[in-house]
Amino acid sequence: MPRLPNTQTLDIEFAAGWLTIWFDQPEKRNALSSDVMVELCDVLTAVREDRNVRGITIRGKGGVFCAGGDLKAFKAISQMTDPEGAVLEMSREGGRMFELVATMPQVVIAILEGAAMAGGFGVACAADIVICDTDCRFAFTETMIGVSPAQIAPHVIKKLGYNTAKRLMLTAASFKGDEAHGIGVADFVASGSDALEAIEDSIKANVLKCAPGAVAETKSLIIGLGKCQEDDFVEIAARHFADRLLSAEGKEGVASFLEKRRPYWNEAEAERVSS
Repeated sequence: MPRLPNTQTLDIEFAAGWLTIWFDQPEKRNALSSDVMVELCDVLTAVREDRNVRGITIRGKGGVFCAGGDLKAFKAISQMTDPEGAVLEMSREGGRMFELVATMPQVVIAILEGAAMAGGFGVACAADIVICDTDCRFAFTETMIGVSPAQIAPHVIKKLGYNTAKRLMLTAASFKGDEAHGIGVADFVASGSDALEAIEDSIKANVLKCAPGAVAETKSLIIGLGKCQEDDFVEIAARHFADRLLSAEGKEGVASFLEKRRPYWNEAEAERVSS
C-alpha cells in the first residue's frame, strides 16, 4: 500500500497495483478549487516514484468529472487586498497540477462522465488515456466568462493539435462524447459506468503485463522528444535502449520470453485475474 496523504476533497482507492483518485465534491460539480489542486498534487507527488503503483485513474463522484475552476473562489480573490498575487499563485498551482498529471511515470487514465469543462477538460487532455461517456459534455468555457485557458493551453494543443485546439479554445464550442472521440479528445467512448469500467479493466490488464520501470522510462522518452533536437535523438534513443536492455527488467523480460514463462511483473496480474 503506498503512503498517501490525507485528503478532504479527494477520495482515494488503491487495489491490485492501481490507484483511483476521485474528485469528491459533487455538490460543487467537482470544481478545481485551490484545495483540490493542492491535494491532487500531493497525492501524485507521493506515488510518483513508487513502482508498486502501476497506474492511476482520475474520475469524479456524483456522475460528473469536473466542471472547471471554482468561480466563487475567483470572485472572492478579486475582492482581496492583493488580488494579483493570489491569482498568480492559484494559476501556478493549476500549472503544477496539469504538468504532474501529464508527466507521471505511471499510465494515467481519465474517466469522464457528466461534464468535463474548462480546467476539467484540461485534466483530461493531460492524461494518457481518456474514456468518456457518450453523454459527457465538453467545452473550454474560459472565454465565455472573460478569462483565458492559460495553464491548460499547452496540454490541449499536444492532445488535439494546434488548429483544433485553437478553434475550441477561442470559440468555447460545446460538444458531447461521440464528437470528443472524433476530434481526438477521447480514446474510447461508451454508455454508462459499467461499460466505462469494462474498458478501464481491459486497459489495466494490458498495463499490468508491462514492466513498470519500462513504462516509466518510455513515458520519459516520449515526453523528452519534444525537447531535444532531431540530430540528437539517435544518440539519446541509443543510450535509452541500452539502459533498458541492461536493466534488471530488461534482462528478466528477455529471459522470460526465451524460457516461455511470465516475467515477474506479470505473475501478480495473472493471479489477480484468476482469483
